[in-house]
Amino acid sequence: MCRWFAYVSGDEECLLEDVLITPKHSLVKQVENHYLPKLLSHDPENITSEHEINARNRLFNTDGLGLAWYTYARETFEKDTIGPRPALYKCIQPPLHDTVFRSICANTTTKACFSHIRAATGSPITPTNNHPFVFGRHSIMHNGVISDFGAISRQMCLLMDDDCYGNIHGSTDSEHLAALYMTYLVNGKGAKGWEERYSTSTMETALRKTVAQIIKLQQDIMKADATPNSLNVATTDGEQLLAYRFRNSAVQQPPSLYYSTTAGVTLNRKYPDHPDAGVENPGATREPSEHGSHVIVASEPSTYKDKEWDLIPKNHYVAVEKGCGQVRVAQIEYEQGWDAKGDGIS
Repeated sequence: MCRWFAYVSGDEECLLEDVLITPKHSLVKQVENHYLPKLLSHDPENITSEHEINARNRLFNTDGLGLAWYTYARETFEKDTIGPRPALYKCIQPPLHDTVFRSICANTTTKACFSHIRAATGSPITPTNNHPFVFGRHSIMHNGVISDFGAISRQMCLLMDDDCYGNIHGSTDSEHLAALYMTYLVNGKGAKGWEERYSTSTMETALRKTVAQIIKLQQDIMKADATPNSLNVATTDGEQLLAYRFRNSAVQQPPSLYYSTTAGVTLNRKYPDHPDAGVENPGATREPSEHGSHVIVASEPSTYKDKEWDLIPKNHYVAVEKGCGQVRVAQIEYEQGWDAKGDGIS
């Protein structure tokens, strides 16, 4: 499946090159190399089977790159704009060979970014289909698949408000999920609601409603043939963040997803240490204690220190409040009857 990386902080900018390119196991190198510590099955006494790990994590993510980084430029120039807004770059070249991407990363700092490398599941390989998907100040990205999307996509569209439906530019299940989520988030406000900031509780309610509606449509249309979905979804407004790790199966695991509140120090070249073991960082200018609060959520760890990363449990979410002063890991409210049978495709 796809791989993604999210960073958010209230007061500590990261250099995109530090978090996305420099590490030996950075996102752009997860095109073909994977690192999956602590990945356990539903039964913690049994290690997840090699087949299951491979099916949802060890694929070649060669079908496109997307990057959204948040900037306060519009707030500086527009009196009615408050807070950061995302700048967006997408391409279908291998990221390490994309000179524009490398230049952006080498010269851009931000307090919030989403980046995603894609493994297509049937829709065309085109920049339009790359994540993240942006609605005003809100960015959404997804790793996984909506099972039998072709069978339910028309009904999904009928549930969207006109503005959210009109903002779909590609053909992926993920972008349709994003549009349905935004419909529930803004709750009748249309595109004007895209510029507002909502509480993480409201964000979680909207995302759970989206997941519930997708499963309901599958059960209504596919009946007993419905198969599980993998819905690792992240959304941010540039100041807050919500991330799901979800699969509606009694025994199967979702794709991997980790979070860290300390790895940003190791990734930042201004501070001692280095994301790769044994590499010196003589150019460090600040002490680790000076680093600001931050949260990283990523498909795979990108530093050599396992202790910096926690695997998000199956069917749980991470919610990060503005300023990163509060980070909440909680179980998704899971309805009886959501479990689908069968293996699904990913």
